[in-house]
Amino acid sequence: MKMIRKCDADFSPLVVVAGLMITAYLTANVMAVKLVDAWGIVLFDAGTITFPLAYMLGDVLTEVWGFRVAKKVIWLTFFCNVILVCATSLGVLLPSPGYLKQTSDAYAEVFTYVPRIVFASLLAFLCGELSNAYCMEKIKRRTKGKYLWMRTIGSSTVGYVFDTVLFVLVAFWGTVSAADLFFMAAAQYALKLAAESLCGTPLVYAAVHFLKKWSAAEVSQ
Repeated sequence: MKMIRKCDADFSPLVVVAGLMITAYLTANVMAVKLVDAWGIVLFDAGTITFPLAYMLGDVLTEVWGFRVAKKVIWLTFFCNVILVCATSLGVLLPSPGYLKQTSDAYAEVFTYVPRIVFASLLAFLCGELSNAYCMEKIKRRTKGKYLWMRTIGSSTVGYVFDTVLFVLVAFWGTVSAADLFFMAAAQYALKLAAESLCGTPLVYAAVHFLKKWSAAEVSQ
């Protein structure tokens, strides 16, 4: 019984958070195929909706388990994204029965990736998440563990620069005007940072409090 209880304690918190973070990123990548028209003012991909959730979970990982563990989960998420791209691309190439041509075409429409977009997405994710976790750890040391809100928002301010600006530049440089590039990057950056500040940070507070309480309860058993 003690062995089972110890395995459950080791498994539960970290694996759940890591699994949710990986799921959030994979979901965001699939949803990114659809563009959302916000009142005719700005366009953004639907993945922007779940993307701040992934950043929030990255903040929780760094806050509770530290930068070294967060870095491992970030790399794991990166390779899971690579697997998603390779597997769905293979699915496009596999033959389909003639009577399901409409379904096959729809699948190909969604999962036929532009190599430049894939490279931009993976590079932006890796640089953005690693810089976010690194800055959060540094701010935590400077503030001696106080002001969690400063760490979550401050680290995201840096992380979103890499994630959003880097992606837009690599993916669309030379295909749209410089003004459009600036507007796309600025709009997405502002939306993500607003979501992080208004929704992500309160969720981080709740999740960190719950996980620390959970871990303390597991240790005391």
